[in-house]
Amino acid sequence: MTNSNVTPKEAGTIYEAIGGQPVVDHIVHSLYKHVAKHEALIPIFPEDLTETIYKQRLFLTQFFGGPSLYLQEIGHPMLKRRHLPFEITWERRNAWLECMAKALDEANVAEPYRTAIFERLSLTGTHMINTED
Repeated sequence: MTNSNVTPKEAGTIYEAIGGQPVVDHIVHSLYKHVAKHEALIPIFPEDLTETIYKQRLFLTQFFGGPSLYLQEIGHPMLKRRHLPFEITWERRNAWLECMAKALDEANVAEPYRTAIFERLSLTGTHMINTED
């Protein structure tokens, strides 16, 4: 899929390869549909996920190689620091990744991009762990 709004800097990114912003948006909305129902995750997420969805959209757009929306609007991600107020355990890391796997499937993200995305997010999830199970 090509996108006429893609700049040369973005060419060849996962963001472009999976279909750009519409696919990122689909992933994010699917992700939080599952997060909102996951027993292990409900305690650390707000009831109203509007802001969480918005920030995740900005982050994943940038993380996948699209425009640096997160950096422009919020600043450096500083993921570990931003997640310190929340108890991130191995169980919650795995639960979030389980929700992301479903979201990638629902967005029809094809290989090899699905595996590349999942592997990067798995590493990031491990980095976020700040509490023992």
